[in-house]
Amino acid sequence: MANPVFNNSPVFQDPVQRRGQRSPASTVSYGTAGAQVADAASLDQMYDAPAATTRETGRLTYDDVIMKTAGLLALLVVTGAATWVLAPQLWIFGAIVGLVLGLVNAFKKTPSPALITLYAAAQGVFLGGISAIYETWYDGIVVQAVLATVSVFAASLFLFRSGRVRVTPKFTRILLLAMVGYLVFSLVNVVLMLVGVGGGDFGPLRSGPLGIAVGLIAVVLAAAMLIVDFDSIKRGVEAGVPRQFAWTAAFGLVVTLVWLYLELLRIFAILRGD
Repeated sequence: MANPVFNNSPVFQDPVQRRGQRSPASTVSYGTAGAQVADAASLDQMYDAPAATTRETGRLTYDDVIMKTAGLLALLVVTGAATWVLAPQLWIFGAIVGLVLGLVNAFKKTPSPALITLYAAAQGVFLGGISAIYETWYDGIVVQAVLATVSVFAASLFLFRSGRVRVTPKFTRILLLAMVGYLVFSLVNVVLMLVGVGGGDFGPLRSGPLGIAVGLIAVVLAAAMLIVDFDSIKRGVEAGVPRQFAWTAAFGLVVTLVWLYLELLRIFAILRGD
């Protein structure tokens, strides 16, 4: 014998059986029977309704990531433009604050919209100031770097969407090793600059033909990192992670784009330098 609680509840009844039931007019009053019929009709509509979308269930969607990323980039551009016009010398302040907030956000297990927003604003101050300085040295270099950044982003997205480049465990391992090598190389270059070894505006290892070659390698690494970012977002959407992690995805994309822009800016500066 079925459990009477479930058997008598319209919610747990099979909708086909419920449609075939007749109103028990002989045992209940008209008002009660009418209420039961109304409840059954409402439940029929619920069963026939389409399944809830990921947005309705609070899960991550591509639109969430796109909107959060666009918002952060818009904030970065606005603060960057303001810094360019009003106080380019604040770039060092933006660089330090952006670095600290970047590390904090990178190691947080749950995203903090406030901290991620502050990170975008700080990076806007940094990029606005440093871009203004580069523009005084080489007219039009910022437009070149921005267009190149957009082009690399579009190419990376095309390669990912077309399946021409797949994020496999081997691909990820190679990228990780290359990133570690690049980081070590950059630290060595900074140390040589601090101790006064060599010359060049960007350090002995980041100037001249060698600097261009290293910069191109960094651009390739940044493009590969974008592809990994796209794959991570895709897996997150397919896994149905909570919508709040759109902030994490947007933060990761902004970090990679900032790095890519700086590398391209450096390459153009070397190419146009004396």
